[in-house]
Amino acid sequence: MEGNDKRPWCAPGVEDAGPRCFGGGDDGAGGAVAGRARDRELDIGTTIRLTFLALGSRGDVQPYVALGSALAGCGYRVRIATFESFREMVARRGLDFHPVPGDAQAVFQVTAQALPAGTRNPFRMMRAIMRGYGALVDDYIRAFSSEDLFDSDAILNQLPGGLFGGDLAERLGIPYLTLSVIPLVPTRAFPLPLLASRSLGGPLNLLSYAFAERMLWVIFRPRIREFRRILGLGDPPRRFPRPGGPIVNGFSTHVVPPPPDWPGDVHVTGYWTLPEPDWEPPGALVRFIEAGDPPVFLGFGSMIPPDPGGLMETLLEAVQMAEVRAVIGRGWAGFGKSSLPDNVFAVDYAPYDWLFPRMAAVVHHGGSGTTGLALQGGVPSMVVSFAADQDYWGERTRALGCGPAPISIRRLTAGRLAEALERLVTEPALRERAQALGGRLREEDGLGSGVRVVRGYLDTIG
Repeated sequence: MEGNDKRPWCAPGVEDAGPRCFGGGDDGAGGAVAGRARDRELDIGTTIRLTFLALGSRGDVQPYVALGSALAGCGYRVRIATFESFREMVARRGLDFHPVPGDAQAVFQVTAQALPAGTRNPFRMMRAIMRGYGALVDDYIRAFSSEDLFDSDAILNQLPGGLFGGDLAERLGIPYLTLSVIPLVPTRAFPLPLLASRSLGGPLNLLSYAFAERMLWVIFRPRIREFRRILGLGDPPRRFPRPGGPIVNGFSTHVVPPPPDWPGDVHVTGYWTLPEPDWEPPGALVRFIEAGDPPVFLGFGSMIPPDPGGLMETLLEAVQMAEVRAVIGRGWAGFGKSSLPDNVFAVDYAPYDWLFPRMAAVVHHGGSGTTGLALQGGVPSMVVSFAADQDYWGERTRALGCGPAPISIRRLTAGRLAEALERLVTEPALRERAQALGGRLREEDGLGSGVRVVRGYLDTIG
């Protein structure tokens, strides 16, 4: 993509869908999918119902709520199947909600307790994931096999490997799309971001995807067999199946250039950001920001360190050593509950697309969405990585020239953080590159491109 071209990236030779929206009564996706719905004797009128499956933290789920809202604005009936704790976020956008038992913060708490901070050991990561998410698989099976989802006309699935969603789409005989905000499609260009942040060489890069896929399949295959039995389907294959349909990625080609060996059904649209036009910043936060030089932001979102109090002391010491002002996001760790020095302000919540452009720099945990918002904000940033793909996004930030190399939470000290803060706020080159990249990212229309891909696919299969 060049300049102001806001179309999604598609593999060479693949046509991009036109920017049409379904308004009911047309002969594109509406006629095709509604026709299949009539074949299944579903009474849905003229509205196409799209069901999203999305689990994780707020940052994991929010991009799919954003895309769902954009599709609803084009006339689709959108339902989000996710944790009960996100009911309000979904309902506030006027979308239908299908509850999945479990509280996202409680799941992450269990996972964090089983996962040593900063580890890249894939076996430990899988065990931790199974403790957190795997303990609730019975609830997932009940939620995703519910007849309340049987009026769906297409499944859009965020769960890795097509878990549950591919089987549900097969049972209903409806279209299936894979959604992701992390590059998970196998390639020789770089390894699976969940396992490594730098290239291992072409063959090993490819092997990393196969290895993770095999581990996931060994763990989940018995439960997928059970899920398929409930749906009235046969046993799953011996290896991880890849459901048909496009893979739609909610990140930017400016941040992750698509490798040449990705197949033609992979699309990169730009980021899916959820606008919050009704949000009003607290007066105290505005006054603090405006009271002096722009502060730095330090926050780790849904990450729960083993010693939150000790990490808070490290942050405060680094801020004083670097002689900067700071806004600290409390996050799930609950930072900043005790008294703070005058140059530090703690905030429960503020939309990052509002907050980050007002900062001198951003230090964050490296979630995909947070990384995108930090880069869109046009200020230097750096990742303190805890697990999974976070080190990958920290390396991308460094490679793009927008910040220092990431620091693993295991290696974080007040001195190292203070040195990084000084670089972030004093090096003109970092700020210039961050401003330039932020401008390009803000020109993209990730939601519009995502809608075009979804609509285009539903059109073509009609």
